[in-house]
Amino acid sequence: MTNRPLRFGVIGCAGIAVGSVIPGIKQSTTSIVTAIASRDLGKAQETAEKMEIPTAYGSYEELLADSSLDAVYIPLPNHLHMEWSIRAMEAGKHVLCEKPMALNAGEAARMLEVSRSTGKHLAEAFMYRNHPRYDRIKEIIASGEIGEVRGIHGTFTFNNHADKNNVRYRRDWGGGSIYDVGCYPISAARLILGSEPEAATVHALISPEHDHVDMMASGVIEFPNSVALTFDCSMWAAFRNTLEILGTDGRIEVPSAYIGDPNFYVHSNDGKREEKQEMFNQYSLQADHFARIVWGEESARFGPEDAVANMKVIDACIESAYRRQRIQI
Repeated sequence: MTNRPLRFGVIGCAGIAVGSVIPGIKQSTTSIVTAIASRDLGKAQETAEKMEIPTAYGSYEELLADSSLDAVYIPLPNHLHMEWSIRAMEAGKHVLCEKPMALNAGEAARMLEVSRSTGKHLAEAFMYRNHPRYDRIKEIIASGEIGEVRGIHGTFTFNNHADKNNVRYRRDWGGGSIYDVGCYPISAARLILGSEPEAATVHALISPEHDHVDMMASGVIEFPNSVALTFDCSMWAAFRNTLEILGTDGRIEVPSAYIGDPNFYVHSNDGKREEKQEMFNQYSLQADHFARIVWGEESARFGPEDAVANMKVIDACIESAYRRQRIQI
């Protein structure tokens, strides 16, 4: 570790920031949060007091002008990710941007270009990938214990439909269940298979009372070697966040794939066993990896190139849902 911790500023007072990411950064071994900004100074001050953050700003521009900050975390609505990530990098800050990285692959590609031109690290905040259990899952698959992978099924659903003013229900802001939670099983399948998909077919519940966003979506994403991810995601259904990897000789069952209990189960010819995993704070692990990349101590496991690739799949899923057609990627 360097002589001082990595100093984060937070652009926005979103629930994910206050409830998970800021506490995770504060519990990390590498990083601290020293400033937060809102377009409402009173809200920034209230959040800063609650979260014990030293400095509050009444505009995002003021925070970016703070030369004491090394990095910013951006939990803004999806349609603002590109603008403020680019402005932050051009202001000399490294960027941890909430998922999904952008509204489409074109925006993500522009963000990648700015990251390269400024030399500032840009990371997409898929916190679950930082827990070592996914390395263990890939190790089990590579060992041949469950045979050849034949398919993956992922879910991420919750019910928030009554909150009609939620930013998730603004279509022009990047609302909808595919953007919000479908991105998780998509990224997990790409991580596990180590390849990029070829096509997507998605059926969705498009809700007129929620600005015509997809409130529920079910899909098939085709990967090479005749392997597919089947998934469903929803903001208007009972809560689940599961993953199952099906092989020719067994399967891996992850009851809480992204949040919650990190333990998982392996079903093979030798029976069923539970793989016990340490209950790390995934947001702290995310902050630690981010800081060590900035310091040059670690290489990025998932750079902005990965975010561009994930957005290509999301683009295809959303296009398929609205056109009701199979879309090649």
